[in-house]
Amino acid sequence: MSGTGTTEELGAQSARARALALLRIRSRATAAAILPAAVAVVLLVAGAQGHAVGTGWDAARWAVTACAVVVLLLATAVAVAIVRARPAISPTVPLAEEAAPDLYRLVRDLAERLGVPAPSAIALTPDCDSWLEDRTHPAVQRLTTGLGADRAARSAGRVRRRVKAAPVLVIGSPFLWWMRVAELRAVLAPVVAGTGPSAHPDMAAARRFVRGLDGAVADAAVPVPGPLSGVRRVPRLFVGWIARLLLRSCRSHAAEMERGVAAAASVRAQGVDHGLRIVAQEQVGLAYAGWDRLLTRVALPAWQMGRWPSRLDAGVVSALTELSRRDRLADGFTSRLGERPACDLLEEPGAADEAASLLAARLFHGGPAQSGPDWSPVDWQQYPDEVVDRKWRTEAARLHRVLDSMGVAPEPAADASGPGRPAFSVDAGVPTLARVVDHLAGGSGSGEELAAGISAAVAREEAAQRRPPADGASSAAGTPGAVGAGGNILDLWGPGSLPIFSLQPSRTGTELLADHVAAMVCCAAVDTAGAAPGLDWLDGPALLVDGERRADLGSPVLSLVEDGDAAPLRSWLASVGVRTDKPVRLV
Repeated sequence: MSGTGTTEELGAQSARARALALLRIRSRATAAAILPAAVAVVLLVAGAQGHAVGTGWDAARWAVTACAVVVLLLATAVAVAIVRARPAISPTVPLAEEAAPDLYRLVRDLAERLGVPAPSAIALTPDCDSWLEDRTHPAVQRLTTGLGADRAARSAGRVRRRVKAAPVLVIGSPFLWWMRVAELRAVLAPVVAGTGPSAHPDMAAARRFVRGLDGAVADAAVPVPGPLSGVRRVPRLFVGWIARLLLRSCRSHAAEMERGVAAAASVRAQGVDHGLRIVAQEQVGLAYAGWDRLLTRVALPAWQMGRWPSRLDAGVVSALTELSRRDRLADGFTSRLGERPACDLLEEPGAADEAASLLAARLFHGGPAQSGPDWSPVDWQQYPDEVVDRKWRTEAARLHRVLDSMGVAPEPAADASGPGRPAFSVDAGVPTLARVVDHLAGGSGSGEELAAGISAAVAREEAAQRRPPADGASSAAGTPGAVGAGGNILDLWGPGSLPIFSLQPSRTGTELLADHVAAMVCCAAVDTAGAAPGLDWLDGPALLVDGERRADLGSPVLSLVEDGDAAPLRSWLASVGVRTDKPVRLV
């Protein structure tokens, strides 16, 4: 036997051994539940045969029998709850075979080369990762086959049989747009190889047992609505307590089992595009870096403005191309763009990108499940005017509202009127950059109160944005949730907010103040110096002066905010030609 075969066999043997250990834990739990019944049967049989007679033995028989009945009832209830508990499934975008026949063909060919069952379906995740997910639970099958599955296969009953046979392959959507077809195949090889253990009965049973325990623990944590919720929640808490006890004893075995499965799958996949896998893994790291910058620097400002970029995955290509242009070490990556991208394997790449982009907004920001007046898609061409400019003017307006609440006197503008601009009363004052600069340069710790006020205002507005959706709100109309299935656009995860994976750490008051002052400066530059809002693929909102990005604003603003020193900012404003005494248009 070759060294590779030996390594794969060792990994598989380790996984099977751990699966048997998990099944033994299940068997011991079952034995503990039926032990009182077994003792009761022994006592009853002994009494019927004339043994163990007497008042004491009779009392013992009835006590043990009653205990056995109670334990069996409780054990049955716990077992039913664990079996019926819906395991957690990752929020994904189902990809019907009719929407990506070439991708399904690639995956099936890959599975055939690896000698493993093909995945039952393919789904997309708005993240830089790929994995297999078992969705054999009946509740999950009803969800996935009822929405977005192949209708012809569903009507013939073949989808359910396929779902029972193998797990679903989840692919990171950024991979499809950045990677080439050959690179994607090399990256998916070790993932697809993991379908082999799913067909092993012991490992499949062990995984079902662990997922049932996990689902029961999750169900126990869900609040029970309605009257007498505390009393009605007691059974759930009891089931959750039992499930947690079993899960603690299973945790190490389950981790080792999955580790063995991954090792065996990795070894099996070495025979498929082994040389290309090294290059493909480099692209995985690069894609993750570009995706992270795109989300935190570009998408997040749009989400905060109530807009969601509808082509995030296409933006990944632009961001990584820009990164390659700036980084001399990445010069060779741009030559790959001439090869066939993996997104060509999709029939409608735009629909898949839109669905993944909306799911990313829900996962990383908590946005609604459907578009609306306050939550609408935005194209990259519209981003500077509809996101960047609006973001600056919203923050500038917030800054002046806080100054008003502090009683800071507005400064009259030198020329408060102009073409297309209403005339302001000098007594009322107008929003000018001079008001902000003079206040922060006035000394006495003047910026601390302003920073605290902005922090409080931002917190109030963010809390208002996170309010739950109205009861009965429809989540299907106009919602990109499933790709394919005859063009139906459906949402699988309901209208409520999904668990949010925060992209940005909480900012200090000083950081928020600096952002708002910079926004005010940008507004003044646009209104008085002919500057324009722009988009930088790696850094997000950008100020363009004479068509060139000005990235040197941060240091002068920090000098003003932190030290009260306005000289660096005044010098910067003079170099750009910004008039601080002219009125600025706010939202």
